[in-house]
Amino acid sequence: MYLYVGSSDIGRDLGFYRDRLGGELIWRSEGFGAEVAAVRLGDGPLVLLADHRPAPSALPIWAVEDLDDELARLRAAGWEEGARRVEVPDGPCAVLVDPSGNEVALLERVRPGVMERRSG
Repeated sequence: MYLYVGSSDIGRDLGFYRDRLGGELIWRSEGFGAEVAAVRLGDGPLVLLADHRPAPSALPIWAVEDLDDELARLRAAGWEEGARRVEVPDGPCAVLVDPSGNEVALLERVRPGVMERRSG
């Protein structure tokens, strides 16, 4: 799991998470027209500051074994909403909206380890 946090200025926001909150910069990367920085704030999920996400926003992302199977399971349980498909560094996601309007995402890690390799 990680939190995908929208940023209007990666450098400024990184300063807040690293210098003010005491987070550890794990990696910072640019590619495909986006800049993303991963920050560890203790034992919880990584915080990914992303300039291609709207700011302010935070998208919690949970890993599932098989995205299509999980969506089929949700539909069988009565879920009738659509899901917006997006890609993150380690695979495809389905962004769902809860009844209160909060976004959550399910991720199938088809590129496991890609996040860790960026830390080099």
